[in-house]
Amino acid sequence: MVISNKPLRFILVALVACLPLISFANPEVDTVKVKTEVAHEVSEEAHAEPTDVKSKIKEFINHHLLDAHDFTFSVNEETGEHYGFSLPIILWDNGLQVFSSSKFHHGEETAEHNGNYYVLHHEKIYKTDASGELTEGENGFPTNIRPIDFSITKSVIGIMLVSLFMFFLFSGLAKSYAKNNGIASGLGRIFEPLVLYVRDEIAIPNIGEKNYKKYMSYLLTIFFFILFLNILGLMPLGFNVTGNIAITVSLAILTYIITTLTANKNYWGHIFWMPGVPTPMKFILAPIELLGTIIKPFSLMIRLYANMLAGHVVLMSIIGLMFIFKSWIGSTLSFGLAFALSILEILVAFLQAYIFTMLSALYFGAGNEEHHHDEAHH
Repeated sequence: MVISNKPLRFILVALVACLPLISFANPEVDTVKVKTEVAHEVSEEAHAEPTDVKSKIKEFINHHLLDAHDFTFSVNEETGEHYGFSLPIILWDNGLQVFSSSKFHHGEETAEHNGNYYVLHHEKIYKTDASGELTEGENGFPTNIRPIDFSITKSVIGIMLVSLFMFFLFSGLAKSYAKNNGIASGLGRIFEPLVLYVRDEIAIPNIGEKNYKKYMSYLLTIFFFILFLNILGLMPLGFNVTGNIAITVSLAILTYIITTLTANKNYWGHIFWMPGVPTPMKFILAPIELLGTIIKPFSLMIRLYANMLAGHVVLMSIIGLMFIFKSWIGSTLSFGLAFALSILEILVAFLQAYIFTMLSALYFGAGNEEHHHDEAHH
């Protein structure tokens, strides 16, 4: 068995290339709150710290769902001191602007670089003047210019960590096959049953014996990439990579591109000139079928994003109940429910990786379906 590293490199490069998309499509607080809460002024009140427990919990959940331009492990509420490290800010604003996120002081101050002034508002970077004032539009959002953001954010750190882990893990597994006459050894052998499962239960049944091998590297990479990112999101480090719609968009686009570029002429024939259908109907069905090719990866994107985001929100909300109840009965019940939900989240982490890989294989199989199979269907 040969495990190629090329798809892993391709996915890493593609996701890093989507950094501006991560910045602009980041699910910020305004997409989580109801519309009535959006109508607030971008002023000092917007930066005011919440006072009651419920507001603090809500603020913490909203902050956790965001990507971040620095890596904060914890915050001392009494002193306001943050424990963590800064990340590089990389902007394209009349040229490349590179500086440390420490200049923002966790969003509390205006950052100055090369005569330009920037403000970090809900993890979005806006260009301002020296006063750091944001101008509010009719919809409640700032109207200030947003430079193109290529920054190394917390989500990008998560992607890089998982990618490096996968690279060394499966490189070692591939080498062990060569050294031990096809017998796995080392840490990678733990994941060998999953590799075989993807091959025997996902790739071969959906793509077929003839064509499955050329897709195996991608399917394995995407399966473990999503799985490890989901598991990373369950750890107390604040990662929410697969709960970021920009990441799921990037993964869905990869599946769409591969399906489109590797599909045979029979696949396109069924889209643009469906056999066995009256000619007038072919002109009606063609645009519908073409639209269907776009809807499929869209459903991949939404399914992964919505499930992982909802899981984070529910789990943190239940944990937050411990601080609201302030009694041993309520806290015990909340802890037990949070623990049970955490176990369920581990199952969901595997399930979402499986579903994304399964549907990708299904689309690849449809793109490589032979003509005689189609006649059997008709």
